[in-house]
Amino acid sequence: MFTLFISLVAGVSVGLGLHYGVGLELIYVISAGLLVTIAIYFLIFRFFSKKIQAVMEVVQRDMMANRIDKAIRTLESTYPYAKWMFYHKAMINAQIGSIYYLKRDFSKAFGYLQNGFSRHWGAMGMLAICYMHKNNASKMIATFDKALTATRNEPVLWEVYAFCLNKTGKKEKAITVLEKGLKKIKDHENMTANLAALKEGKKMKMQAYGDLWYQFHLESQGALIKKQTKAMTGRRKTVVR
Repeated sequence: MFTLFISLVAGVSVGLGLHYGVGLELIYVISAGLLVTIAIYFLIFRFFSKKIQAVMEVVQRDMMANRIDKAIRTLESTYPYAKWMFYHKAMINAQIGSIYYLKRDFSKAFGYLQNGFSRHWGAMGMLAICYMHKNNASKMIATFDKALTATRNEPVLWEVYAFCLNKTGKKEKAITVLEKGLKKIKDHENMTANLAALKEGKKMKMQAYGDLWYQFHLESQGALIKKQTKAMTGRRKTVVR
């Protein structure tokens, strides 16, 4: 990566200059070289971070205005920055994949999500669900496990994992996942309630997470509204006298 290479070259050059030009002792030469390396790396990183932040603001405005294709093209235009910043391309892939997934364009989303950033837990959850829809349970499990290795304190991720396991007939493993999650996130109300529900053979309830839950398209808001309406009105027939 260019940023690291330039920083190291600058640090080594300064160190050699101080050693052979000024005659400084090795300990001071190494210290000066490290300081220069860190300073140059920070300055370059900050420069590109500001450029990316400006691009993301444009993307956010396009998303808010429903200019989805334009937002995706803008994100793709930042790929060259990957030469300067670690994990940049993977992070952009995760974001583009998430956008396609939210549009329900799962075929396009899949390729981007596969090459996404493992610390983007939302994108990793979406990728795991794609594998579930492809009837590839082993890949689904491996993807959720990888996501949780990087993000252990996000309750939605634990619960989506358990929901998908239960949906694919792996109720006991789903229970194990929630029990493990509760060891990481103590006394979480929704996780505790869903763990009890699974043990009693009931369905998990995820609506408390709102849009964080609905983004995965495992349950539509329309279905929830229909259930709530049905619960409020009941099935009583009008009696005409």
